[in-house]
Amino acid sequence: MQILITGAAGFIGQLLAKELLNNPSYTVTLTDINEPPIPPGVTYPQNARTVTADLLKGGADAAVTPSLDAVYAFHGIMSSGSEANFDLGMRVNVDATRNLLEALRRTCPGVRVIYSSSQAVYGLPLPEVVDDTVIPTPQSSYGAEKIICETLINEYTRRGFITAFILRFPTISVRPGLPTAAASSFLSGMIREPLDGKECVIPVEVRSFKSWLCSPKTLVRNLIHTLSLPVDAPPSHIRQINVPGICVTVQEMMNALARVAGEDKLALLQEKEDPALKPILDSWPTRFDNSQAISLGFIRDSSFEQVVRDYQADLTQ
Repeated sequence: MQILITGAAGFIGQLLAKELLNNPSYTVTLTDINEPPIPPGVTYPQNARTVTADLLKGGADAAVTPSLDAVYAFHGIMSSGSEANFDLGMRVNVDATRNLLEALRRTCPGVRVIYSSSQAVYGLPLPEVVDDTVIPTPQSSYGAEKIICETLINEYTRRGFITAFILRFPTISVRPGLPTAAASSFLSGMIREPLDGKECVIPVEVRSFKSWLCSPKTLVRNLIHTLSLPVDAPPSHIRQINVPGICVTVQEMMNALARVAGEDKLALLQEKEDPALKPILDSWPTRFDNSQAISLGFIRDSSFEQVVRDYQADLTQ
């Protein structure tokens, strides 16, 4: 199976590429605005090629080939970055996606596209539990840009130009590496940084603040599962799937950190409310009915403590 990953230099792109390149069944093209690395230590590095391409400047044509079986669209500017620079967010998140869709339509019509959307498409008011009937009303530029792309992708699928699945991700935690421009970055940082002996600022002061989370390991399993979903699993014009997550409070995350790594790690956490981030964070849903996704074979994490234990184990490998 020949697969293209856009935004392949990013965390999720690298994580997925590593999994795919440990399986001889996959040939993977990695593309990003800067040359994406082939993940180190993979079993089949010869099955990868890298393409440096700017999707805003005709780069999609260099990455897209007629033999593609599937495309993972991960490129984009994250939430607080989009809010800080509206024009850049619209160009990278919307215009680049439209360019990619047009290249796929011309070169490999009908190809399977797996698009990374977000729970940020939702906004207040929200029911206690969000199900598939809740209409998205985003309260951030990032969420609005994702909804624009979702609408385009639904239309391209309805017309038969592509065969897409739109995955609305929970917040991914625990992400390795450096903090990002995402408003939710602290939800990884409050575990990652103390485990590295560093401080992390939590931009909310209410420990009952809830988040809808998914581990990197579970996300990758769900991404690969999407390759085998029946084409008609969702209707042709409603391709959105809310990826399963778990609801966790800041206090529960702190408790998990203490149980796994020791109470002393909590001293590295500072709680200081960020008035710029608060409206964005408060607009996100905190609990979903994932019946559709579970019925399609998607999975969820068992507990956040296990997520922290898995992350800690990965640090020692």
